[in-house]
Amino acid sequence: MTFSLDAATPMKQYSTHDKVDEERGGCRKSGSTITNVTRLVVLISFLALINFVPWFFERPSKGRIQRSNRLGVVPWNNHCAHTSPIDKFEYYRRQNALVEKLLALNASAYIAEPGASATFFGNISQTNWKLSERPLLLIITPSEALEGPLAKISVLTPKFEATRAKSLLVPSESPVQYIEWPEDANPYELASSVFPHTVTGTIYVDSSIRKFIADGFELALPNATILSAPETIRELRERKSKAEIDLLKCANEATVLAIRAVHQQLYVGIRESRARAWAAFALASFGLENGGCLTLFGENAALPHGSGTDRALNASDFALFDCTASLHGYYSDVTRTVALPGSTIPLEHHDIWKYVRAAQTTALRAARAGVLTRSVDGAARQLLGSEGYATYFTHRLGHGIGLEVHEDPYLRGGSDVVIRSGHTFSDEPGIYIEGQVGVRLEDCFVIREDGAAILLTEGVGGQSQSPWAP
Repeated sequence: MTFSLDAATPMKQYSTHDKVDEERGGCRKSGSTITNVTRLVVLISFLALINFVPWFFERPSKGRIQRSNRLGVVPWNNHCAHTSPIDKFEYYRRQNALVEKLLALNASAYIAEPGASATFFGNISQTNWKLSERPLLLIITPSEALEGPLAKISVLTPKFEATRAKSLLVPSESPVQYIEWPEDANPYELASSVFPHTVTGTIYVDSSIRKFIADGFELALPNATILSAPETIRELRERKSKAEIDLLKCANEATVLAIRAVHQQLYVGIRESRARAWAAFALASFGLENGGCLTLFGENAALPHGSGTDRALNASDFALFDCTASLHGYYSDVTRTVALPGSTIPLEHHDIWKYVRAAQTTALRAARAGVLTRSVDGAARQLLGSEGYATYFTHRLGHGIGLEVHEDPYLRGGSDVVIRSGHTFSDEPGIYIEGQVGVRLEDCFVIREDGAAILLTEGVGGQSQSPWAP
């Protein structure tokens, strides 16, 4: 089965034009219908038109690379159809690991609002519960059981939203306790009912929780200490399990496949906006959600996170695609800087591409368990410096990735974080010469149990081999 990149949007417009034509024609009578033959003629004419108009306005000048006379198609391939969301047993393990940390730290509770950490521990994301001024909170406390400490899961919810809150699929080995707060009550005082009667210890809140919530608990629990969760708790989410790594691998592989599919359809004269729309469509076709690509042509790519100018692609240009999408909540992040077949890329720009690729390889080799994150960043920077481009590498080397596209820890200078097994990072060096050229290559990797780094895109070939082989 195939889908048409060019036809995806115009096909959607056909029924609207058809209806308008019927109404304006003056011959639409009550009870009459358009014959199937007429519909077919209109459809064929419309498809011919949408194929001709882009060609007419974007046709390349003589001597340049010619666009194919067919509509671009890529195969429909849900690359990740075999994957499944995180199962309840993994949630139980996460919750009980958190309780063990709380007991070791002599802490009473951990609190998070909808977001990545609440998703990790309780399957409560901002997709299924938007943040508002009325807090909904996931509260995890230790409870005693015959087999040892277990996680007690409570959810603080606005009373008028209680039915909706109870419909959330919150994994728990014991019944979830719902604390309903009416509008005229203090939600933080009501939440304290799940804590020991006299709280004088520490309550940890997720590091991304909004300040007014932390302030509310400080006022409601004056004898307790409210602190942001420490590293020993944060690393539960930072270091990925096998199930998480499998999802991250598939998401990143599918993203590479989508970029390759779009690359095959590029032509001289295509605009950034059209290529960007194609990329989003391709990401969805390969089984991913929430997908999109930063799409920059030529000198526009010299601004690492630029918005572009809807510039047309020339034969001497690189095209940069920085793409991300999600699979069961876990994100991909892949960047490719590509060129058209037979393009006339300046030699200096091609050399820059090769230096960036070498820096990416150097960083991957430097990344091992036990190494400081800053040393991996430094390895890439040193390579580019040896070629005279150190000042044009203007951002950190990489970031953690998982339930968020950018999350702790980070590969950056000045960081003393120690790399450990299960850590996942992006590896994305770049060279940016404003007004001229920008090149970035990005693949994510995971630190295996043996301490070595392996690319999450390894299953589909790994790193880009050249500007023509992404």
